[in-house]
Amino acid sequence: MPYRTDQTEGILAETVMIAGHNGDQIRAFYARPTAPGRVPGVVLIHHAPGWSDWYKEATLRFARRGYAAICANLYERLGHGTVEDVLVMMRAAGGVPDAQVVGDTLGAARYLKAQSNASGKLGVIGSCSGGRHTYLTACQSNEFAAAVDLWGGGVVMKPEDLNDKRPVAPIDMTANLSCPLLGIFGNEDRSPAPDQVDQHEAALKQHGKDYEFHRYDGAGHGFFYYDRPPYRQEQAMDGWGKVWTFFEKHLA
Repeated sequence: MPYRTDQTEGILAETVMIAGHNGDQIRAFYARPTAPGRVPGVVLIHHAPGWSDWYKEATLRFARRGYAAICANLYERLGHGTVEDVLVMMRAAGGVPDAQVVGDTLGAARYLKAQSNASGKLGVIGSCSGGRHTYLTACQSNEFAAAVDLWGGGVVMKPEDLNDKRPVAPIDMTANLSCPLLGIFGNEDRSPAPDQVDQHEAALKQHGKDYEFHRYDGAGHGFFYYDRPPYRQEQAMDGWGKVWTFFEKHLA
């Protein structure tokens, strides 16, 4: 929701344990506004580097905008350490199964819906691998009223890229997309490359889905990440504005 100078501000944030895929107990970072009243929720799906500071700060940012927000640790079962340590573990394991990520994401959604301040409306957002997982989840459940894919690579996949952990290309699930979709991409990205974004958009049109895609010149992969060289301030600020508008439209 838009910021007002006369609003009451306050945030509570903490690590909680939630029931993820198959009922496994996993950690999640949960932040919510302290103002009274029911609020919509947003589930954030972290990127391949892991359950990082950027995602904790993004979760807080959503809470400050008036959403109950949660980001689960999708690498919980691999072990613990620094983000860099766990990234090594994840790569050694060959990634995490799509089904497990979807299950953990739905567990986070259930956690938000069970809170006394929940309005019942939920959105989901993720970047990089989290953008791909956002799309997968929105195509395999009816929990969400809006989904945001930030440059999700691997939505379009070659047959040789499929495996037991990623058995189906997300684009092949497009007919089952259950909510409006916002996609934000950099035209200098290679995962997804512009032609893959074209294929994704064509599939959405073919199935008559409610979506909007925005593509930015001068931006590549990860251009929202202010702590990394790919950061592009102008494009990122415009992209964030589109995220806020999209969620306000579908969740408020």
